[in-house]
Amino acid sequence: MDEVLADQVGYYRSRASEYDATAYGDIAAARERIARLVAQMHPGRRVLEIACGTGLWTEALVGVADTVVAIDAAPEAVAIARDRVRSGNVTFEVADVFSWKTDDRFDAIFFAGWLSHVPMSRFEQFWRMLRRLLVEDGRVLFIDEHVGVREKEVYVLGADEIVERRLRDGRKFRVVKNFVDPQALQDQMREMGWDCQIRRDGSDWIRGQARPVQYLG
Repeated sequence: MDEVLADQVGYYRSRASEYDATAYGDIAAARERIARLVAQMHPGRRVLEIACGTGLWTEALVGVADTVVAIDAAPEAVAIARDRVRSGNVTFEVADVFSWKTDDRFDAIFFAGWLSHVPMSRFEQFWRMLRRLLVEDGRVLFIDEHVGVREKEVYVLGADEIVERRLRDGRKFRVVKNFVDPQALQDQMREMGWDCQIRRDGSDWIRGQARPVQYLG
C-alpha cells in the first residue's frame, strides 16, 4: 500500500496543471457549487484543509473562516493554489497528511475528494489523527463522490480499492478509490465513536459532517 500511495501522490503531482479542467470542466459553475457547499457547512473560525489541491475549495474557505491552514502532498498543486488564493488568512504547506505534525487545534477539518483516497488499512488511524487535531466541539467536514458513480473507474484486477488512472500524455498511475456509501460510512463511523451525518448533493457528490461522540451535548 505504501507503493500505491506514493503512486497516488505522483499522479496528482503530474496532473496538477490539468486538474481543474479534467476534474471540473466548467470552472465557473464549479466555483458556484463549491461556494454554496462551503457556506452551507459553516466551517468555523480556524480551519484545516487536507488535500487542498489547486485551491478551488481553499478559495471558498478563506471567505468564511478567520484562518485556514491548507496542506497537500503535491508541491505542484500547492504552487497553483498559492497563486490562486493570495488572502492573508491562509497558510499553505506541502505535507503528507499521514506523517504531518502540528500542535495546532482546529474548529473544523475540511477535505474535498480526499476521504475516498484513504486506504481502508489506514482509515481508523486517519480518524484518530483527526480527533487529536480538533478543539472540543470541533467538526470534520467532507465532500466526496457517491458510490453510485463507481462505474466510471477501472479497478485493478483483484484489488477492490485500487484504480488505474491515465493522464493525457498516456502515463498510468494507481490510485486508492473508495467511493462513499452513505449508510455504510455512517455505520462504520458510529462504531469508531463518531456521530456522522451524510447528505447527497446532486447525483455525484455527498457532503458529510462528523463529530466525536464525547463532544456531543
